[in-house]
Amino acid sequence: MWRMFLHLRWLLLLSISAGVWSVPIDRNGGNQEPKEEVQEENMDTGLYYDRYLREVIEVLETDPHFREKLQTANTEDIKNGRLSKELDLVGHHVRTRLDELKRQEVSRLRMLLKAKLDSSNTQTLQMDHASLLKQFEHLDPHNQNTFEAKDLELLISAATKDLENYDAERHEEFKRYEMLKEHERREYLKSLDQEKREREEKRMQELKEKHRQHPKVNAPGSVDQLREVWEETDGLDPQEFNPKTFFKLHDTNEDGVLDEQELEALFTKELEKVYNPKNEEDDMMEMEEERLRMREHVMKNVDTNRDRLVSLEEFLKSTEKKEFNNAKEWETLDSKPAYTEEELQRFEAELRDKEEELKRKADALHQEQELLKERGKALEAQRREYQQAVLEMSQRQQQGAGREPPVGPDGDQQTHKSDEAKAPAEVQNNLPAEPPQNLPINP
Repeated sequence: MWRMFLHLRWLLLLSISAGVWSVPIDRNGGNQEPKEEVQEENMDTGLYYDRYLREVIEVLETDPHFREKLQTANTEDIKNGRLSKELDLVGHHVRTRLDELKRQEVSRLRMLLKAKLDSSNTQTLQMDHASLLKQFEHLDPHNQNTFEAKDLELLISAATKDLENYDAERHEEFKRYEMLKEHERREYLKSLDQEKREREEKRMQELKEKHRQHPKVNAPGSVDQLREVWEETDGLDPQEFNPKTFFKLHDTNEDGVLDEQELEALFTKELEKVYNPKNEEDDMMEMEEERLRMREHVMKNVDTNRDRLVSLEEFLKSTEKKEFNNAKEWETLDSKPAYTEEELQRFEAELRDKEEELKRKADALHQEQELLKERGKALEAQRREYQQAVLEMSQRQQQGAGREPPVGPDGDQQTHKSDEAKAPAEVQNNLPAEPPQNLPINP
């Protein structure tokens, strides 16, 4: 995997893969045959500009000059914008494609703004796109046609800021998920009579105790945990455990560092002691939360420069610490609640407020529906009255057409040319078939 993904995905927390084919870097010159190309799974960051971000990375990676500069750049070079200046030296076809991507993104944002304004019934004579686009921080809104160095700098800066709290948001999402489960459990118990409630509470407690009865979980990053991987995953003698060899074995893309993905792969054996994805009693949300906690624990104790990567030097230094050889047993989620009782009470109050708001909206819709029904009945009654009036008028005209016309002074019959003497069929054809729609509605 090229350094583009190392820096932009891991250093800047861009946990994404652009889904492009990549060949591992050959550190021994041209002596080794290239390894089989691997296509990584496309991971969505959850950002609203995720597609734009991935496409920009994909295009930049195709330029040899930019890729070479990125290989030698450090985290600060990327964050402070020095790397963005290299954009002026990329090939013309790359700049053309980046310009096209930016215009597409601006067009998409305009559509989002229009949809937002339409949904909020905001009446504007003319939409000021330039002003509204300023709320999006991942591109330069003043230049909507070309992709410049400032656009790359803003994109990196925005993605860094937006994803720095990504793990915190995942923890919060899990907490709300757990509180919702507990709320539903309590509501269910309230619906039971005392005997059934006691029986159900006992059953739930037995399930919890059964879940807690699992083998010892080693602290992630400890010698016991790594030796277990060395023996069971790598198939090597635990007595011959060597940290440097272990590091190289699990640096699967051979880039000289362990990224977050490679670290999380080391926790599989520990997670399988507690969670069984095939067992319906286990919760995948809990398993992923546990994996996240393990990765954060290792990063906190090993990643000394906080670049979201573990170098060989950092890894070897961590094995010299006292905690490495004398780590305590890992406390799993089932031994520590994800929330307090006060947090649960606030969450339930929030749910009640939302339910009341939904009920008010439902009542308002019901009243509106009833008004529409009444209006429909009034319109139907008015239509029937109008049809009856047309029928009576037609009958009167037919009766008038059957009389003898009056005799004039000379004894001749006179013919009236007024509208009332028209043939019934002609009168019928000239009358409207439906009543005017703007007639007042009878109360």
